[in-house]
Amino acid sequence: MPDCRSPYRLVVAPDKFKGSLTAVQVAERVAAGFEAGFTRALAPGTAVDLAVERVPVADGGEGTVAAALAAGWRPLTATVAGPTGEPVRATCARSGDAAIVELAEASGLDLLPGGVLAPLAAGTRGTGELLLAALDDGAREVVLAVGGSASTDGGAGLLAACGARLLDERGEELPDGGGALAALERVDLAGLDPRLASVRTVLAADVDNPLLGPRGAAAVFGPQKGASPEDVALLETGLARFAAALSAAGAPDARALPGAGAAGGTGLVALGVLRGRRRPGIDVVLELTRFAERAAGADLVVTGEGSFDEQSLGGKTPVGVALAAARLGVPVVAMSGRRALEERQWRAAGFAGAHALTDLEPEPARCIAEAGPLLERLAAGLGERTARELTSRPCPQG
Repeated sequence: MPDCRSPYRLVVAPDKFKGSLTAVQVAERVAAGFEAGFTRALAPGTAVDLAVERVPVADGGEGTVAAALAAGWRPLTATVAGPTGEPVRATCARSGDAAIVELAEASGLDLLPGGVLAPLAAGTRGTGELLLAALDDGAREVVLAVGGSASTDGGAGLLAACGARLLDERGEELPDGGGALAALERVDLAGLDPRLASVRTVLAADVDNPLLGPRGAAAVFGPQKGASPEDVALLETGLARFAAALSAAGAPDARALPGAGAAGGTGLVALGVLRGRRRPGIDVVLELTRFAERAAGADLVVTGEGSFDEQSLGGKTPVGVALAAARLGVPVVAMSGRRALEERQWRAAGFAGAHALTDLEPEPARCIAEAGPLLERLAAGLGERTARELTSRPCPQG
């Protein structure tokens, strides 16, 4: 066969498979499997080169810093307070004047000691300390990437780390945690770090929930963090008091804004006190990884995440990548741990194909434990089919 399709360009732009593989590991496994299958299936004498570009991404929550580092940003690491006060090492990403501060790095569910949920005591102080570390390093633009939060404190801990004082009726400072906010009387913003007034802030979030009510932070996300119905009611009361106290202290009232309820209500502080603007997390990540530039002219994009389901259609990584690739005229295939969408759904979302580890191994536990090898096998099958299709095509004349 003449050399008429050389080189074939593949872009691998996945999110993590939560509990199994990071986005970087997923990209490596897909690339390795596709290349092996592609090479194996080429007809003898075929001259088709394969070029693979790995672009690990995220939806603006967990893994956002890792995606930035893979794209060439530099790490900045600091010791900060974990979600229940224990010290943890947290990393943000830096490039020029910009910093990406990922809440999950400092205040995430995965950092709770022993994995024990603390719905009333967990807070976001460490995220504020990581933000200050970025400012100390020269950052003047901050992307606050939220998701995977252990707390429902409305961002009160973040604000306290930056110099605010949260006081009860006796004028004493409250302890950290969303549960303590029910005793909040007033907020003193006089000691807030003055640099925050000039920092340009973006809230990268894949949810648009307001702070309060049936779609608010406590009602929707509190139970995921271990909150009982009684805890949810207490947290709702605390968030309402916190929002009212911030308004009384002169901060913009952001409680009803879309995204104010993100990450246990941390969006309230990001959109109000920090005067940030909310953007879909996947859009932010695609920009910082230069996805459009790197995928332009590609023959195929492979994306995916652990579970390809209804939530994926609401702004998660795969659909965000598919939309961006469609603007470039590049077909997209999804790979996931499990697929809970019908073909009509994923085709309507812009995917040319959708494959899952469960296509190879129906037992979910094995899919989780053996995600890497199974993913390589899945990608190898796609590589083989792609190579056979290419070698069956006649070269264009002229």
